[in-house]
This record gives sequence, structure tokens and C-alpha cells, in this order.
Amino acid sequence: MNTVDVNGTKRTDLGKKATKAVRKDGGIPCVLYGSGDPVHFTTTHAAVKKLIFTPKFQLAQIDVDGSKQKAIVKSVQYHPVTENIEHIDFLALEDGKPVRVELPVRFRGKSPGILAGGRLVQSMRRVKVKTTPENLVDELVLDISKMELGSAIRVRDIDNIEGLQVMSAPATPVALVEIPRALRSATTAAAKEAGKAPAAAAEGEEAATEE
Repeated sequence: MNTVDVNGTKRTDLGKKATKAVRKDGGIPCVLYGSGDPVHFTTTHAAVKKLIFTPKFQLAQIDVDGSKQKAIVKSVQYHPVTENIEHIDFLALEDGKPVRVELPVRFRGKSPGILAGGRLVQSMRRVKVKTTPENLVDELVLDISKMELGSAIRVRDIDNIEGLQVMSAPATPVALVEIPRALRSATTAAAKEAGKAPAAAAEGEEAATEE
């Protein structure tokens, strides 16, 4: 699993004025929970850019004044106008201690529906799971090789992973193979033509009988 190094400096002044000063200087106030007392520290936007602005699930290797700890991002606060990162909470990872995370979904295989002209529409990009750090994976996999036009694949279809419990509702759709409008129209027209053919044949039979 990919890990991003995040270097930080421990904070001792935790007041609002000090926090405001950190942001003014271009820093990000952070807190590391889950490993004894909370650790308050400051980091930079450059240090967390690859960790935050990505669809991937990654771990953080936090180094605060030489003290290292693996962690996951628990929450991120953004400025309501500029959308700059205002604050980050991290959760320390400890072997054997369960954590809840959201993992991205990857698709495997070739869908017959897509090969027939359909389009894969993903409605759920991350799935909630519960696991221990030693069983963490960076993605969940769904096999779409049996998906036909108009069919959906759901949370319950995710490949099982030992030591990992999926928390999202099993019946929730993750993706479906959408039938394009042009293909739908062509199918409807073909069905109508097929329906007319038997009727025309029946009319011909009735005329022959009358003669």
C-alpha cells in the first residue's frame, strides 16, 4: 500500500490566535488521535497535497519532530470560500485495532453490455469497510464480466477479502450498464417491426381463407 510522508512540527500554543497565525503563514493545523494523548502539530500544503487530492486510498507516515507514526486521514476541513485546507485530523494505526475507512472501487473484466454499446455509469466510488491495519487494502474489486445492458452490480458483489468487513448496505448499486438513447431507440423500433410482422401474416391468412 502506498504511503505518503508527512513531516510536521509540534504545536504547544493551541489558542485561536496561534492557530490563525499558523494559517496566515501558510501552514495547516493538524491533530493526530488514537496513540495516547492527541498530538497537535503543523504541516504544509505541499506535504499533504498527494495525500488529500487523490482518488486513491493511501496511508500517511507522520513524522513530528522525529517521532513517526502511521495513520489515516480521519477528516479534513476546508475554507468555505477559498476551499483551502483549514485543518486535518489523523487517526493513528495500531495492529489489531479495528478502523473504519472508505476504500475506492476498481472494476475487473469486460462487460458484454459495454461491448454491445452500453456505458458503465458508476454511482458509488467509495465503500465503507471495517478492518485492522494489517488487513488494510488500497481498493476493492468488482467483476463486471457478466454485466449485460441495463444490469447493475452491487456492494454484495465485491470480492471477499479475509479480515475485512464491508459496512455499506449490500443492496446498494455501485454501477450499472446504461443503454444509450440511440441504442434504446433502435431496440424499440426493432421490437415494433417484429410485432407488425405476425399481424401482417395473419391478415394474409384471413384473406386467403375468405377467397
